[in-house]
Amino acid sequence: MKILFKLFVFHFLFFSFLYGASNDTNISKVLNKPLMERYIFDELKELRTNHLKLKEELTKQITSSELSISDRALRYTTDTVNNVFYIIAVVSSLLLIIGLKSFKDLKESSELIVETKIAELTKNYESRLSDIERKAKQRFELITKTQEEVEKSQKINSLWKRVEIEDDLQEKLNLYDEILKITPQDVETLVYKADILLDLDETRWALSLCNQAIKLDDSYALSHWQRACANAKLGNVESSLEDIKEALELNPRLHDELYNEESFKVLHKNKVFKELLK
Repeated sequence: MKILFKLFVFHFLFFSFLYGASNDTNISKVLNKPLMERYIFDELKELRTNHLKLKEELTKQITSSELSISDRALRYTTDTVNNVFYIIAVVSSLLLIIGLKSFKDLKESSELIVETKIAELTKNYESRLSDIERKAKQRFELITKTQEEVEKSQKINSLWKRVEIEDDLQEKLNLYDEILKITPQDVETLVYKADILLDLDETRWALSLCNQAIKLDDSYALSHWQRACANAKLGNVESSLEDIKEALELNPRLHDELYNEESFKVLHKNKVFKELLK
């Protein structure tokens, strides 16, 4: 049923797009947006279902592993006791052959040998069991950490999808804040948030975020580009031109957007900016 529903949504969106291309674009947007949201909600629901199944399978695997370890430990103990009795029998036979004078000497000697052997085997068994427990704990921690990373990635991916379809700038800003709560040092998210703040005329806030992003990674071209936009809006012409040069060096393809960038219109008469355009 989910596959049929997805096919229905896909065909509906496709034909709505064709219809909107030849008719009224606003009507197409009104029809498409609820269906797109429904499609995203279904995808999120499927992700949560898969997560629950993965968690259940992980619990079963850990339980099975613990039962297997207990079974091996029990077999090891049984084999150890059997070996001890075999050793006692062999030692007793040898002592009788070499001619001990009394049964008392035989008993004392046997008890000493058995106690020594049991102590060695017990120590060896405890060491192996401790090693098994340590490895099992490390594997469990690794699985747990991996699961947390997967959940974090799924949540971030879901938020980015919501950003792509969101039209309201304030709502986009809120979504970027949610992403930064999960990954506070995500340079890309900081830069995109700064871009929204520039559109909302929060220029100094945007400049602060750009400085933070460049401090984390000064090789990301868009960080310098956005800071150049902020400086241009604040009238810091020299700083803006320096950031433009840095951005173009890191990513020459940004040159195609240089003239069309709204924030750089105040620099169009600047001699250095004209040279950069060439």
